[in-house]
Amino acid sequence: MMNAYRGLISSDWSECLSPNGPFDFMSFVYPELTSNLAAIFKQYTGNEIALSEAMKRCHGLLPAAISVEQMDAYLDEQFAHYTGVPELIEKCLSKNILFMINTTGSMGYFQRVFFKKLLPRVSALSANPGLSFSAGKSDPQSLFDLQEIADKPVNTESAARHFQIPFQNILVMGDSGGDGPHFKWAAEQGAIRVASMAKPSLNLFCVRQQIKIDQYFGISYEEGEPRHRAEEMQVDFRELIPYISDRLDDQKYRV
Repeated sequence: MMNAYRGLISSDWSECLSPNGPFDFMSFVYPELTSNLAAIFKQYTGNEIALSEAMKRCHGLLPAAISVEQMDAYLDEQFAHYTGVPELIEKCLSKNILFMINTTGSMGYFQRVFFKKLLPRVSALSANPGLSFSAGKSDPQSLFDLQEIADKPVNTESAARHFQIPFQNILVMGDSGGDGPHFKWAAEQGAIRVASMAKPSLNLFCVRQQIKIDQYFGISYEEGEPRHRAEEMQVDFRELIPYISDRLDDQKYRV
């Protein structure tokens, strides 16, 4: 029997809910590739190259595919999320709000995250299938392949239709220009747009597309400003709960 979800939060992961980047596990296994991987990440988030091209270049650099053991070693040493993220997910799930991680990160990364119980198990995951491991019982209920950034809104809409969630009860969250198409779709559908740890590339995309960002959360960066990781880790995502509650203005939907 399908859960009667009242709303949907569809959020990016890297540098949005977590300080880690989507290619960090590759740098961990092959540190000599760090600068090359960082350059590819910057090109992708700045909308200079497509996600598929970014992933092609990344995998082309790797001497061998990342194994389960190597991914687990990375997670054991470097997995991180911002303060209050697990509690935010738990709170939403306890109130029948579907929490969907919708990311360009690798499917296999999240398969191991949920297997190791590093995060509450979400009901829906949209991620890049370029690195995937064997399916397991700890995998989210609904998995969506994300090959390009344009798939983010497609997968959010698919999840909303599958779980019968009205589009106006959707909150989309992202940090960079890679989330631009997701924000564009959200604006067209009347969904809520939240910029978390906003980068200049997201602001530029939204200005050019005349998209209003409903709420900024955490640190908002200016062009050329270095990241403030220590300050980012002080941001408590539990503080988003009142905002979510306010935007779902029917009392029965309040968190």
